Amino acid sequence: MAIALGLTLIVLSLASLFVGVIDISWAALGSDPEALQLMAISRAPRTIAVVISGGALAVSGAIMQMLVRNRFVEPMTAGTGQGAALGILLVTLYVPAASILVKMVMASFTALVGGAGFLAIVHRLPPTQPLLVALVGLIYGGIIGACVTFVAYQADLLQYVEIWMNGEFSGVLQGRYELLWLVALVAGLCYLAADQFAIVGMGRSASINLGLNYTQTMILGLLAISVVTALTVVTVGMIPFVGLVVPNIVSRLAGDNLRHSLPLTAMSGAVLVLASDILGRIVRYPYEIPVGTVFGVIGAVLFLWLLYAPKRHAS
Repeated sequence: MAIALGLTLIVLSLASLFVGVIDISWAALGSDPEALQLMAISRAPRTIAVVISGGALAVSGAIMQMLVRNRFVEPMTAGTGQGAALGILLVTLYVPAASILVKMVMASFTALVGGAGFLAIVHRLPPTQPLLVALVGLIYGGIIGACVTFVAYQADLLQYVEIWMNGEFSGVLQGRYELLWLVALVAGLCYLAADQFAIVGMGRSASINLGLNYTQTMILGLLAISVVTALTVVTVGMIPFVGLVVPNIVSRLAGDNLRHSLPLTAMSGAVLVLASDILGRIVRYPYEIPVGTVFGVIGAVLFLWLLYAPKRHAS
């Protein structure tokens, strides 16, 4: 499975480099300086941004599902993504000349508060009704999103906010995506703590009995989710369903061993988001459909499949 995902990712990455309004060929890269410049400034940064965003969002979704012990939640629909958008909006309103670093810090803080609020609510829900967690998450995220829309409407910033609420990569250029390398670093560090997150998924009592510092691991997981979500929203906007459907698909095919499944989750997220981005570029060529819209449709279909398809135990 890992080899197939790796080969698919390479093929899609190469295709992404050569899909766009301006035609570029392999031969032109060696003889045309303008083609080489376009590749370096636009196509390559966009492809890298898509791969990092897709992989990191899928990893953050897998970790969040472990923290709340529920397969039907993800950061972008459970308050964390909306919290990040609220932070960016507040910075835009009160410190309009703030640097991208200040926006990143504020978005991470409000995303952390939003995620912590969701965890506090989830821990008070009855564990016998797992679908209630997903429903509460959607309502909770919807309330924060509605607050963001209301404040943006009052400040005449609705079009500005729309950029963060619907993810798309058309604005990714050299010099405007480098924050995502920090996202890749955080996702890589999460792999080092995969066993701790897996133990947290067994519950508080089991974690403490196994000698794990439960509170510390929960805080680390929440911080990682907040940073990944905030930086992704700041750079490319919200891409829903990635952190929901990808971990579930990988879990069905490869099992629940987080140490084994986390790399597969990252590659699967990158493949699906990259395929959605390419599809969004060619469906209405030469115009583009935002990847958040394309993946929203694909994610809804995959979510229904997850609900109704019979479960198959991984080998």
